[in-house]
Parts: sequence; structure tokens; C-alpha cells
Amino acid sequence: MALNPYAVHDITEAVLGCVCAALDQTATAVPGQPGCPCRACVVPGTPAWDECADPCSGDIVGGQLTVNVARIYPSTRFPDEDQEVRGLRGCTPPPTTAVELVVTLLRCAPTVNEQGCPPSCDELAAAARVTHIDAVTVYNSLMCCLPQTAGRRGRRFVMGQQRVIGPQGGCVGIEQRVIVALPGCAPCPEEVSP
Repeated sequence: MALNPYAVHDITEAVLGCVCAALDQTATAVPGQPGCPCRACVVPGTPAWDECADPCSGDIVGGQLTVNVARIYPSTRFPDEDQEVRGLRGCTPPPTTAVELVVTLLRCAPTVNEQGCPPSCDELAAAARVTHIDAVTVYNSLMCCLPQTAGRRGRRFVMGQQRVIGPQGGCVGIEQRVIVALPGCAPCPEEVSP
């Protein structure tokens, strides 16, 4: 069976929702920790670092949370990439399609002040604290939420590397990769005769 046309987009939206909810829960539990940024979206390709300051009005949290697809590939033994030649017997898709997702969370980073002085150690430590708590929150949200995004059998996934990105352009944050198994569940398209 082929993939449902919405399979990839649905999992990106589910991941975005899980991470955003976890960030808000952490903000409630940890004093001074910001919640889910008001700029939270699924993006095509690598996200642009458009805004990490507070682009919103009022008490809404600034920053940027994005989920994007890094790659999609066939997998006979998940998460290994399949190198099998296809097309010899009609529509014979692999039992699993793997999609690698990238979750990127950006916050404001301390920068030089108007006098050209670097940020203080206290400012850097506060930014590091927020980044470290964000890192754990994103990791935990994926570990706890991804199994719930499929039926009663759960969803297979492999946590990838997480790394701190920046500071650059006044932003600092984390990037978390995860490979998710998408089982085929849609019929193959009808063959079109020339």
C-alpha cells in the first residue's frame, strides 16, 4: 500500500502540537520559563531565522518554533534506508516509509549592548537555563507524545541528534531530529496507459 497523501503533513502538525503543548506546560511549572512561541508553524524546507524577538503584541511569548521535513525514504527494516530496486512488479511500496523531522526552537540571545559591551555572565546563564530547559522539554515531548500519534499499536520512531544552535543574529535555540515510521495505508494509484 502507498502512503496516505496527508501522512507526512499530519505527523508534522501532530509534532508541532505536542511540542507546543509541552512548552506551555513547562512554562507553568518552571518560573521564568517562556512557553510556546506565538510564531509556531510547519515550514517547507529549512526554516529561516525570521524572528526570535517578541513579534506579537501583549503577553504572548516571542520566539519561533518550527517543524520541517529533512528527508523521506523507503525502509524495509526501519530505520534503515532501503536500497531495493522497485517497479518490477507493479506498485510494491516498502512496508514502511521513514520521514526525518526537524524541530527547531529559537529564543532571544543576549547580545552586545549600546556601549559595545558583551552580555554579562548572568545574562548568558539565564539564556543557557532557558535553552537547556527547552532542550529537555522538546526531547521529552517527542518521547512521550509520538507513540500516541498512531493507533493502539503506537508509532515507531528513532530519536536523532539534538544540538544547540546559535547564538546568531540575536537568536539561540535547539534543533532536534527524529525519524518517524509511516506505514502505507492507501491504495496505489491506477496505472495510466499511454
